[in-house]
Amino acid sequence: MKGGYRVKLSKRQEQIAYVGLSKETQTAERLKSFLVSDVLSQAVVVNGDTSLYDTIVTIFTEDVGTILVCDDSYLVGVVSRKDLLRASMGQTDSHTMPISMIMTPVSKVITVEPTDTLVEAAQKMIDYEVDCLPVVVREDVENKKRLKVVGRVSKTTVAKVFLECSIH
Repeated sequence: MKGGYRVKLSKRQEQIAYVGLSKETQTAERLKSFLVSDVLSQAVVVNGDTSLYDTIVTIFTEDVGTILVCDDSYLVGVVSRKDLLRASMGQTDSHTMPISMIMTPVSKVITVEPTDTLVEAAQKMIDYEVDCLPVVVREDVENKKRLKVVGRVSKTTVAKVFLECSIH
């Protein structure tokens, strides 16, 4: 697997085996036992002042499909490869345009929390047709609700967990 990444099943997840249930049902039960916190990945982050050009370089060097835009580790927006392609085709100077000008603002970003199940995260990705979700913890900062980024979960993560559960 890319980068040597493998999902590690916990003892609890390895021991899920029900007498008389099919292998498919056992796999489904294992999948339901995963929380987002069990499988989240490190988020790739830039700040809102980062140029469009530098963000494009980052998304390709980190080989991700979505970059989170943060201010002091609090989510302010997201930008996808498609957003970057669309913006780079325009008449803008990619070296001077800040990414905050093209990002999807936090008010429109779909997120998950570490305590959500992986199945819930997968359902959100399907429902909202996104490839990646920021994993956040809600905090009150100076009487404002803020979303502190603790990681990300992607369709690739879900596929790897499914494969790992299917093999065992």
